Amino acid sequence: MKKLYTTLLLTIPCLASFAQSESRDTSKTLDEVIIFNIRKQKDISRMDSIKGTFIYSGKKNEVIKLANKDAALTEKFGRQIFAKIPGVFVYDMDGTGNQTNISTRGLDPHRGWEFNIRKDGVITNSDMYGYPASHYNIPLEAVERIELVRGTGSLQYGAQFGGMLNYVSKQPGAKELAFESVNTVGSYGLLSTYNSINGTKGKFRYYAWFNNKKIDGYRRNSDSKFNAQDITLYYDASPSLLIKAEWTRSDYVTHLAGPLTDAMFNADPRMSTRSRNYYSPEINVPSISVDWKAGRNTLLKLTTSAIIGARKSVLFDKPTTTVDVIDPVTLQYANRQVDIDHFNSYTTELRLLQTYSLFNLKSSLAAGIQYMNNNLHRQQLGKGTTGDDYDLSLVTPGWGRDMHYKTNNIALFAENRFALTRNLSVNTGVRVESGETNMTGTINNYPANDVPNTIKHRFPLFGVNAQYAVSSNINAYAGWSQAYRPVIFKDIIPTSVYELADKNLKDARGYNLEAGFRGNWKILQWDVSYFQLLYKNRLGTLAQKNSAGDEIIFRTNIGNSLARGVEVFTQADLPLGRTAVLSVFTATAYMNAVYKDANVRSGNTNVNIDGNKVESAPEWQSRNGVTLKVKRVSVSALYSYTGNTFADALNSVIPTATGSAGLVPAYHLFDFNSSVFISSHLQLRLNLNNAFNRQYFTKRPQFYPGPGIWPSDGRLFSTTLVIKL
Repeated sequence: MKKLYTTLLLTIPCLASFAQSESRDTSKTLDEVIIFNIRKQKDISRMDSIKGTFIYSGKKNEVIKLANKDAALTEKFGRQIFAKIPGVFVYDMDGTGNQTNISTRGLDPHRGWEFNIRKDGVITNSDMYGYPASHYNIPLEAVERIELVRGTGSLQYGAQFGGMLNYVSKQPGAKELAFESVNTVGSYGLLSTYNSINGTKGKFRYYAWFNNKKIDGYRRNSDSKFNAQDITLYYDASPSLLIKAEWTRSDYVTHLAGPLTDAMFNADPRMSTRSRNYYSPEINVPSISVDWKAGRNTLLKLTTSAIIGARKSVLFDKPTTTVDVIDPVTLQYANRQVDIDHFNSYTTELRLLQTYSLFNLKSSLAAGIQYMNNNLHRQQLGKGTTGDDYDLSLVTPGWGRDMHYKTNNIALFAENRFALTRNLSVNTGVRVESGETNMTGTINNYPANDVPNTIKHRFPLFGVNAQYAVSSNINAYAGWSQAYRPVIFKDIIPTSVYELADKNLKDARGYNLEAGFRGNWKILQWDVSYFQLLYKNRLGTLAQKNSAGDEIIFRTNIGNSLARGVEVFTQADLPLGRTAVLSVFTATAYMNAVYKDANVRSGNTNVNIDGNKVESAPEWQSRNGVTLKVKRVSVSALYSYTGNTFADALNSVIPTATGSAGLVPAYHLFDFNSSVFISSHLQLRLNLNNAFNRQYFTKRPQFYPGPGIWPSDGRLFSTTLVIKL
């Protein structure tokens, strides 16, 4: 095959020369020639040791190349997108693809809020200190690759335990104008169109896209409408200076079908218990960045960005067992509850990478400063209408809760990669956090003096990593890094007069530890690692009595948790002649995540939960797949297994009446995906998701979108046509 490609590459210029020799006065433009080297079209790789102003040496990381991947990109099924990353837990609560709910190493998967989530290096978490969920949703049609760096990267990213998840957008091409259109149709009314233009003119480059998507939903009353837009402008002022300005946004309205009890799920997982519940975030992310190569060995990057928008909901917010029906006396439904969070989050980050020579070897220093100024304005418990449409109006002025959660925080960080030999390097790093969060506002029927709360974020974090290169393609790595997660808004808001928030709440602190061996050798690719994650000061509730002797619920730090395990990825690419290759992989993880020195409220007593399993932390997860590529055709099969989990810290096995606690059973799924490159301008994708129509659920949430069972989607089919001009 190598000889064939060499012959083609030599032949094409010769043909062009021959064509020109026929007439010196006539030029001829040849058609574009695409040479498919199927052996090199891998969809998973690792980061370079140093990239831009970041140091990745010694850290567990993965890069997912979406262009080379058979997956349902429009639907955003996490088990397919992150199939080759062992240990990624996917929370499937709907099939809209409007949010990414993933976690690793026993953390909470709710909208990925244990990750520092970025788009092209710009933070998209709505409020890192108040509500770190990423409500902004980028369509994967606009993404070139996804970068995931595990928790030992905490020193460079800040407030999180999970690490950094970065969506890297497609970049402008060399033409003045290029166009791409990705159109998908599928089961249950799925219709999606993504359209983009991009180009280069002199020193200016641009990329703009929009995405519209709708789906009726697998369950009744689970329809959704999604929109997103982006415009990015680049100015290459000089070979060493790039200025980039971007505005991107997303919004959607989702009809929430309501949680189910176990009996309801077993009878009909597609049923709905709510027809009047809606949820809708609208997020704008403006940013400006400057990349400057200040010297031969000096790189500077300045980024300033904002998250401006709101998450809105109107809900009949009652337990699953409370039926939402018309009152026979008033001939109307009950009033719904309106909640709105207003996000105003601003971040400025200056990063430096300085390369220097030490003992005739190249070492590097990454350092910087990050400033955040956030104001989360939370308005909740508004008295909404008795209607059944998406209506946020209040029938009675005022809010049951009207609060502000303001944070000012500055962080200094530095990490140095010392090259001790040509094969061995060691990183040492530190991050110093200094900030304060102030909560103010009013809660109806709650003592005004008990509401204000101040939380200080002032402490250093330390870390060390090492990497030994066995060869250019094989290395061993190890690292230990401290991490923290701020106390967030939901942890300290009393939900009734019977609750009291601890005035001395502590941010979660702990560490990530990992060691692994990874590389490529002939037909094999692998990454095998051990990890340990200590998470101190977990938030929860305890039973206490107030000064009057009344029983109260005390919201405070309840103890620690420790997760340990092994993550294994291996892939073999087997050539089948000159034009075909068969790839087989497994991404399997074992994890033991348990509580340590912890107590939690059970009724009016406190129960020691040492040794209990952490919620939504399966012992075993395994995704295994095979891909056959023959010339321009690729066909993939994926088998996914997730072990059983618990929904609460008490590890309840028998389900409660509302379905909000109890065992979450293990499940296994099969997906089939294929791609056909019809020509250089046309590509067809076919996807069969959950092929054997497995009825399952992945979590029993304790808060949004409502306590109980949220069934995942059954069998779904979709087809996508990609047009490039």
